[in-house]
Amino acid sequence: MTASRSETASAPVPDGSGAGPAHTAVPEPGGDLLAALLDGMDAALCAFDADGVVTHWNREAERILGWAAEEAVGRRGLAGWAVRPADADEVQGRLMAVMDTPGRQVHEFALLRRDGGRVLVRTQSAGVRGADGTPAGVYCAFSEVHAQIDLERSIALSEALFEDVSWGVVLVDVDLRPTVVNAYAARALGTGRATLLGRPLGELIVQGVEDLEGALQHVLSEGAPASPAEVWVTLRTAEGERRRCWRSGFLRLSSPLAEEPVPLGVGWLFQDVTDARLAEQDADRLRFRSNQLHRASRTAAECEDPMEAATSHLDYALAGFADHALVDLAVGERLVRAAATPAGAPGPAAPVAGGGIPVRYPAGHPALQAVDRTGSVRDSAGGADESWAAERQWPPDAAHALCVVLRSRGRTLGVLTFLRGPSRPAFERPDAAYAESVAARVAAAVDLAQALGTH
Repeated sequence: MTASRSETASAPVPDGSGAGPAHTAVPEPGGDLLAALLDGMDAALCAFDADGVVTHWNREAERILGWAAEEAVGRRGLAGWAVRPADADEVQGRLMAVMDTPGRQVHEFALLRRDGGRVLVRTQSAGVRGADGTPAGVYCAFSEVHAQIDLERSIALSEALFEDVSWGVVLVDVDLRPTVVNAYAARALGTGRATLLGRPLGELIVQGVEDLEGALQHVLSEGAPASPAEVWVTLRTAEGERRRCWRSGFLRLSSPLAEEPVPLGVGWLFQDVTDARLAEQDADRLRFRSNQLHRASRTAAECEDPMEAATSHLDYALAGFADHALVDLAVGERLVRAAATPAGAPGPAAPVAGGGIPVRYPAGHPALQAVDRTGSVRDSAGGADESWAAERQWPPDAAHALCVVLRSRGRTLGVLTFLRGPSRPAFERPDAAYAESVAARVAAAVDLAQALGTH
């Protein structure tokens, strides 16, 4: 960046063999413009004529070395004032050698400050040609090495972040549209790096885009949050929708060239922590369900009536698991409703008053399938209408079902059905395993009730 500015600003430097300050070395009317350009540069710049006399010296050079333009312009070479005498010949020779060489050359020199201190600078120098094409002098742009190294580190860091690192990096503009995307982020979003640029995030994120855009907008207006945030989103991909969790950090980007902080956008860095969070959720769920089974067993042990013990198991099982539970016992080849939770709203399971009437399940009903398979059957309404539950003799708010066979002492005693409403996800295999554990305890209680003749 420094070299680019120096080369551009110094392109109009004339052969200028005269001595004097930069703003008087060039005749009017271009002299004022050139002086303003030179003094406004971020890089220090000096120029020499063909005899090695300093013809230009800008304010950044004065800031770094302490020598004013009035003190520098007109001196022959740098010896004795800006360079130690022992180093002067070598420095001057390397600077002036570029006058007869095409292109630019980069060197590092130790220069002297006006106060006697030394400073290591990195220079980029190039020859200046006169109107007739003959060598007319040299211009030299320089900056302190540590400043140049800081700049190079910043550039290197930026380039490294946008390589294939182990986290996503996305730069969004003030309209919240991606402008730069690294490879990790493109893979996480399920698209190519180029195709994502300039597109609204809502085109790829089905759910959670409001939370993400809200966080980005907050960073633009208020600044970065104190700690990373986890955002759950649902992505639209060629393989379908995917639920992901991203641990995200945000940085507000401001222009370093403006006097007032002008937001350029937001840097969004994230890692996909979906697997870790799902594992934590599974562990928490397993811990909670194991605790519920333990509490249910202790409560059931205090029940004198085995059917009360069976319904106690259901009450503990329903917490965080399902909205309704039904117990249908086998009487001959029919199933008879023995216990159920209220149909209108969630509530405790209780024996069905006046039971004994067979449930009118149609052929192929999930409960009947569970009996035939001696296993578990899952079913969901999907896009079906409200008749889905009515056709299966279930409460009208049911949208997902899990039927588990009741087995004890090698006999099938009936079916336990758990139901969830449409706001809950469908039952999965881990849910079936838990339901089977509950069913084993309920079946033992029902078997005892039948053996005692209390049911």
